[in-house]
Amino acid sequence: MWGCTVKRLPSIFIIFLFVLLAIPAELFAKVETSKIIIKGADLSAPIEITDPKTLANFIVWTGTGTGCTGACSTPSPESFIVDWSQPMANHPNGLRRYEVRFYAKMPDERLIYVVFYNYDPATEHGYVYFPGKTEEWYRLNVSTIFHGVEGKWFRASSVWEGVARPLIAGAEAEAHVR
Repeated sequence: MWGCTVKRLPSIFIIFLFVLLAIPAELFAKVETSKIIIKGADLSAPIEITDPKTLANFIVWTGTGTGCTGACSTPSPESFIVDWSQPMANHPNGLRRYEVRFYAKMPDERLIYVVFYNYDPATEHGYVYFPGKTEEWYRLNVSTIFHGVEGKWFRASSVWEGVARPLIAGAEAEAHVR
């Protein structure tokens, strides 16, 4: 009887580990973004996005490296704040850099993810960078979700551009007036 128990222990452990890892992902997938803060470059004060309709477009748990169970819709090439279909080896240098922080209520509001957004006024394109292994925010990000694209650049999604660019332009114009 002891031999039987020893043989079953590894499979029970594997099942327990799988359940332990799968449950948080399912719970997190239902958590909505509660706030986005954009800071950096020429901004005199951080920009805070709290409108629920706007925030509904920017869910950290969507895009590359994510999955779902049950009836799943076809993944969108543009989700989170990224156009996943346009990875980039590099992006233009010398652009304004903004730190974009995502918060969620779990149940208390807390920082869950950070990326960098650079905007090129010459081409009117924005770029999103996911911090790599040796960089600040990597550990926080991968503890939330591992997209598998850490350390890489992507074109920003058109939805993100439509929200971020006017807010940033307005904040920068306001700072120059002061």
